[in-house]
Amino acid sequence: MAKIRPSGGYRDLRSFQIATIIYDATYWFCERILEPRSRMSDQMVQAARSGRQNIAEGSRASATSSQTELRLMNVARSSLEELLLDYEDFLRHRRLRIWAPDSAEATAVRKIGQQHPTDPSGLTDEQRYALYAPWLDHEDPAIRANALLCLIHQANYLLDKQIVALEAQFIQEGGYSEQLATARLEERRRRKKADDPSDPSDPTDPNDLIPPCPKCGKPMALRTAQKGKSAGKRFWGCSGYPECKGIVDF
Repeated sequence: MAKIRPSGGYRDLRSFQIATIIYDATYWFCERILEPRSRMSDQMVQAARSGRQNIAEGSRASATSSQTELRLMNVARSSLEELLLDYEDFLRHRRLRIWAPDSAEATAVRKIGQQHPTDPSGLTDEQRYALYAPWLDHEDPAIRANALLCLIHQANYLLDKQIVALEAQFIQEGGYSEQLATARLEERRRRKKADDPSDPSDPTDPNDLIPPCPKCGKPMALRTAQKGKSAGKRFWGCSGYPECKGIVDF
């Protein structure tokens, strides 16, 4: 029987902690440097908020649906990428220098994260922000923007690693709803194979159209490619993965 997995715990995720710093710093950046009521200011704050909130929502959804968790983590990643471009545009349009990845400034900001990779001291949000405050609260907007670029790159790197791990977990296990769907299909198949006259299934039920795996015969599970040339495309993947890697185009 499928079991509900533990969920939540997002406050302990390093990606969420950095996303919180990014959201707070972006709010204050737009309030001080940009026109707070401008469209750009609103879009930047919303992108920063989306990055943070979707990490939290994805973590909460992990108990019931790995697919939902994966989708929300991808939304968070996309929102932070949008914010990254906004800060790059801010610097480029004003002909301000963008720090090179190996510059002394960028290295100094990265060292903070290297010194606190898993937040072992149990810092509060305010204490974590204070570690970066010399850059994020600097009078020079170029320093603020560049420091935020460094933090967004860090958050995106961590989210990329989480997404890869979630993809593997989704294919191998799925969440509660995916496991229930697979169990239901297996039960349907067992009943039909035994010609059980009490089988209540409707022969016109769309679920009956789910194809068997061309390699092992097990029912297929509907999935969505997350990367590569087929990103966003739906396909049938064997429910017996990784033992069986059979696929059928949707």
